[in-house]
Amino acid sequence: MKKILLTCLMALLALSLFAGGSSESTGAEDAKTIDTLRIMYVPSREPEEIITATEPLKDLLTQELASQGWTVNDIQISVGTNYEAVGVALTAGSADVSVGMPANTYLLYDKGCDVILTATRDGLSVDSDDPRDWNNNEPITASTEQAVGYRALIIAGPSEKGKELAAKVNAGESLTWDDLNSANWAVMSTTSSAGYVYPTMWLMERYDNKTIADLQHTVQVDSYPSAFARLASGQVDIVCCFADARRDYEDDWNTSFGMENSIWEDTDLIGVTPMIYNDTVCVSKNSPAMTDEFVAALQQAFMNLNKTEEGKGVIAIYSHTGYLPATSSDYDNERVAQEIMRSLNG
Repeated sequence: MKKILLTCLMALLALSLFAGGSSESTGAEDAKTIDTLRIMYVPSREPEEIITATEPLKDLLTQELASQGWTVNDIQISVGTNYEAVGVALTAGSADVSVGMPANTYLLYDKGCDVILTATRDGLSVDSDDPRDWNNNEPITASTEQAVGYRALIIAGPSEKGKELAAKVNAGESLTWDDLNSANWAVMSTTSSAGYVYPTMWLMERYDNKTIADLQHTVQVDSYPSAFARLASGQVDIVCCFADARRDYEDDWNTSFGMENSIWEDTDLIGVTPMIYNDTVCVSKNSPAMTDEFVAALQQAFMNLNKTEEGKGVIAIYSHTGYLPATSSDYDNERVAQEIMRSLNG
């Protein structure tokens, strides 16, 4: 009888130890399991187009996260009704991840979300703060390097004043405020990052907080083709534009705008602004699922998407070519830009 009792007790003890081990294992598995991951896209394209194009993302992310030891049972993809709605959803914790949110929208909601990645696009053959590096290496071509942003450029045209300013820059001389104030400028609306806000920052940094509004001769144009048409005709001496603009209008320079020389012969940079960062991938600060460990896995999963043709197809919906790690401080220049915009628009 004693032997039977002893045997039963030993069996119970073994069962208890086994059950304890199973419970610990289950707990570890639960810790690396996400029941539902809610991803929200900004509506920069038609919502149905986004939903259709990003459907493969569910399987791709599930597989990438699984390779890092994470189980995601369900991925839900939605599109916000507007950009602000995406920021509100992240702040409320009703969305876990946003894709495609522009820098200015992210900064409006950075108390409720963290930026974890910046989208990349094809870079250019030159990326320098010094306009002479651009002028000495024309024509500017596409690069295979991934770029997390783009520059705004201040370009002088073929007018007498434009050539005068470009000659000083290429000789290594600094332009004075009087030099710039005597020229005719074509700028975009006050909400345009490349066509107004970042060039304003460039002026403020160099000329005692003077802005585009302080220039005596400016014209606001409604499009970049209009700006370059005016530059070609000599109506303006300077345009403010995005870094790819001359590549985009290279053919128009000789056809629509009627110029004999190439756009590279007729124009030179006189200023280069700081980087304007691309769209973001952000995570909610108020979603329990967004732990540091899972966010690190999510970053890696998104960065791996451009390694397959299917993944490239998914991220191409926003012309993204990949993703690189980002921090809040990357967007400090955009914070300055927003302050400028607020002051300009009351």
